[in-house]
Amino acid sequence: MQILHAVTLISPDAAYGGPVQVALNQAVALRRLGHQVQVAAGVRGYRVPPTEQQGVPLVTAPARFIAPGLGFASLAAPALLRRVSWSELDLVHLHLARDLVMLPLAAAVLRYRLPYVVQPHGMLVARSNPLAPMLDLALVRRVLRGARAVFHLTEGERDALTEVAGPGLRLVALPNGVPEYRSVEPGPAESVPEVLYLARLQERKRPLDFVDAGIALLDAGVRARFTLVGPDEGEGGTVGRRIAGHAGIRWTGPVPAGAGPARMRRASVFVLPAVDEPYPMAVLEAMAVGLPVVLTTGCDLADFVRDTRSGVVVEPKVAALTTAIGDLLADPAEARAAGERGRSAVRDLLGMPTVARRLDGVYRAAQTAAVGGRPISVGPRR
Repeated sequence: MQILHAVTLISPDAAYGGPVQVALNQAVALRRLGHQVQVAAGVRGYRVPPTEQQGVPLVTAPARFIAPGLGFASLAAPALLRRVSWSELDLVHLHLARDLVMLPLAAAVLRYRLPYVVQPHGMLVARSNPLAPMLDLALVRRVLRGARAVFHLTEGERDALTEVAGPGLRLVALPNGVPEYRSVEPGPAESVPEVLYLARLQERKRPLDFVDAGIALLDAGVRARFTLVGPDEGEGGTVGRRIAGHAGIRWTGPVPAGAGPARMRRASVFVLPAVDEPYPMAVLEAMAVGLPVVLTTGCDLADFVRDTRSGVVVEPKVAALTTAIGDLLADPAEARAAGERGRSAVRDLLGMPTVARRLDGVYRAAQTAAVGGRPISVGPRR
């Protein structure tokens, strides 16, 4: 099948986060099954925009914010519509958000009457921004109702999608799969362990909680390094001021897109203090390389981490975070065992071959239903 995955933004600093990596992981795995897959996205931050990523061909156009105060909701890439070869497609997979990259693409899919599926990554909760009710009424509900499948990560997201578009959606549970990455690279026994935060420096991600826990542990004489890796999304200035004078804590900025797992392999513990976090790819990637993870009850992966005994889940409080990190640093043998349990769980339950086979079945059913119902031709094939 000729399949297009569409996502909002690809940038060198991976500013759009998990949805891009999910789309690329899926595209790679589907290509291994024999499908022809491209990823379409707006691009920012490149001197020369990439034509492929992880071996997946890209269809891109320059993206810009037309109302910066609205964040990603105001991101637009109008030339992208002209660069997609609509007549060659069998199916479109929309990684849908309420922004001016994805909504015009979704409207075009409806106009060309192509079969499509939707994966919102927790981004379509009701009233998520001031424009949400208007956008839902104008387009989002129609896109969700017309999709051959609407993928959801959690029961909470399923309920949120029903709230947005009403009953009758073709809802399908689908986890974020993870490739099988190389495992952690243990350093010499005398090396100082590194505690890693790898995420956007955004208020909801709580980087300051990570910093404050690190300061508390260093002041208590714990032997460790604390590193924040990620782009600034509002908290960078405060983080920089808070870590000033603390030699054991540093912020190194973002890593290139797709380079997160390689960076994680050099760490000893992974920490994400985020709240209201639907399904963070960074946590799954950390588990996939064999790192023990620390996260809060505000993350939808909390039960998975508890059930697999692959880390520690705490209340979103600095004191609880400090204790959890300190316990893992004090017992490196148990920390390594937790990391190995997480690596095995991700490989066995969330491996990309399993996810790709699930997608393949949904796609084939969607195409068959579309051909058996309304016409889907959009012009001669080239």
